[in-house]
Amino acid sequence: MALTILMTPNQCESIDLKQQARLHGLYVITTNQPLTSATLLTQVEQAIIGGARIVQYRDKGHNHRQRRQQAHALRELCHHHDAILIINDDPQLARQVDADGVHLGQDDASITAARQLLGKQALIGVSCYNRLDIAIQAEQAGANYVAFGSFYPSPTKPQAVMATLPLLKRARQQLSIPIVAIGGITTDNGAQLIAAGATMLAAISGIFAPPRADITTAARAYTRLFDNPEP
Repeated sequence: MALTILMTPNQCESIDLKQQARLHGLYVITTNQPLTSATLLTQVEQAIIGGARIVQYRDKGHNHRQRRQQAHALRELCHHHDAILIINDDPQLARQVDADGVHLGQDDASITAARQLLGKQALIGVSCYNRLDIAIQAEQAGANYVAFGSFYPSPTKPQAVMATLPLLKRARQQLSIPIVAIGGITTDNGAQLIAAGATMLAAISGIFAPPRADITTAARAYTRLFDNPEP
């Protein structure tokens, strides 16, 4: 199913450029493994201390009360540390907890519907997989950032379509909004993605997968890639 992207007038005015400028650096995505709220908050705070600037809350479970409680607690934590909280797939939840924004996949709400629900201040990201055409349409429809991937084999989504460095380079030339690279990204391969045009590197397993003795140290290793990207 293709992502539904509807055009509305004055969409450029809906983009909060000050918010969008914060979209840079390490973008961590919470693991979909069941965690207590205390463990989830501890792990995310350790990642933020290590330099993560954007946190995506991703929980595919059906315990709506717990999801709302965890998302609200993450919002308080992220704002305390001046980090951004993005909710995966669920504009309604993003609105309920006053998150900074939402990330939409191919089967989720349209950008227009999410914008109408969340307002012009919200950050809206869109998964574009390996499709530059979707990314261009998403930017035109008012998305604040797009995500490409998987760039490398990913333990989180082993069946994901693969994206390439040439695609990332073309995207950087044709898009004016920030770009997230996702999928199997490590501290060994992340620098070449930044050099090719990625504004943010998304990580799940590289930060949170057990046995992860020191989440803060892992996050710092990713964050340092943005200081000296490969030429």
